[in-house]
Amino acid sequence: MAQQSNALIGRIEEYFEFRKLGADWKTEVLAGVTTFITMAYIVFVNPSILAEAGMPLPAVVAATCLSAAFGTLLMGIYARYPIALAPGMGLNAFFTYSVVKGMGVPWETALGAVFISGVAFLLLTLLGVRQWIVTAIPGELYAAVIAGIGMFIAFIGLRNAGIIVPNAATMVTMGNLRDPHTALALGGLVIIAALQAWKVRAAILIGVLSTTVLGFVFGIAEWKPQTFGVSAIMGTAFHLDIMGALKLGLMEIIFVFLFVDLFDNIGTLVAVSKKARLLDENQKIPRINQVLVCDAAATVAGAVAGTTTVVSYIESAAGVAAGGRTGVTSVVTGLLFLAALSMAPLIGAIPAAATAPALIIVGSLMLGSIGEIDWEDALTAVPAFLILITIPLTFSIANGLAFGIVAYVLLRMARGRFREITPASYVMAALLLVRFFYLAQGH
Repeated sequence: MAQQSNALIGRIEEYFEFRKLGADWKTEVLAGVTTFITMAYIVFVNPSILAEAGMPLPAVVAATCLSAAFGTLLMGIYARYPIALAPGMGLNAFFTYSVVKGMGVPWETALGAVFISGVAFLLLTLLGVRQWIVTAIPGELYAAVIAGIGMFIAFIGLRNAGIIVPNAATMVTMGNLRDPHTALALGGLVIIAALQAWKVRAAILIGVLSTTVLGFVFGIAEWKPQTFGVSAIMGTAFHLDIMGALKLGLMEIIFVFLFVDLFDNIGTLVAVSKKARLLDENQKIPRINQVLVCDAAATVAGAVAGTTTVVSYIESAAGVAAGGRTGVTSVVTGLLFLAALSMAPLIGAIPAAATAPALIIVGSLMLGSIGEIDWEDALTAVPAFLILITIPLTFSIANGLAFGIVAYVLLRMARGRFREITPASYVMAALLLVRFFYLAQGH
């Protein structure tokens, strides 16, 4: 019996390439838990946003957990990447405030548009179009994408902590550091940073949990008991109106879902793959077809369940920073999302002040790639800088990639180095210029 168990474990380790990637079970499990803890906020934030569109809250909680579990488990088992998926922030706000409230589209019809975009993702993947788009991102800019997303994550963490706040005159300024929420976040930042300095592998997870405990001790965090079950999902499951979306001519909305998901996922994939040292010797992403199929399938399943576009989460970098290298990390995270249906009240007790420091630290760890950029060569330095600065300041990975690709192509054309530009980069730069013009017209 013991021999059979060992043989099974051996086959699993071989499938997930433990030896090649230097992985071990303890680290992979810890990384999966770390990723889940860092992005567990989506279990409550996503439903609270979609509830404003008139969708039943308990149903969206269930749909959020199940779609995240499905996408993340599929990513771990099929694509074998330490990347977690869940309904995307930003797209859920676009769904609620622009489509449902702004345009007066029923949420069932808007879900139909999300479903159509998911099917389009899948078709584009099977036809090789999405993979072709990935090749349009020059390898020289990968390091800038990682660092830019790192700055983006840190910016979100600083905002969630209240360390930086909006300001009409200067756009952002320092918040009130004496505010209990902000003070707790600063304490959490010190805890995680100190543990990192001592090279504690579970630094982020221990820091988040320790900060949560301190929040309870000082009365900053609170637990509001609520009951959620799988049966609640029937309030949104299969309620999507596909024909209604087609009849209303929501192609522009479908395009937005498609474009933002496409570029945000590619940016996340590049960043996490490079951070986890998963790129091959040619700096290409292995098994990219499987990764993109997982993303598309998760969006389709999410729309059927009753939630918005499911995307790859950059918080996956927290698990990678904790040592996650294989799909086992994602399997653990996916199983925890399933468990979150019963753990939902407990998860809700983790305050933003506890997860914000984790985001700041993860962002700082990703900035190490800046040293890989050739700052002496303007043909690379300028596009890289535009990616670095526009991702956090426009709050969009997609915008940062767009600026970088367009600048990369235009500068090389101006220098007469046409042969260095791939056909995919030419086409993508042209499409992105059209997109910029379209966005300008919208304003």
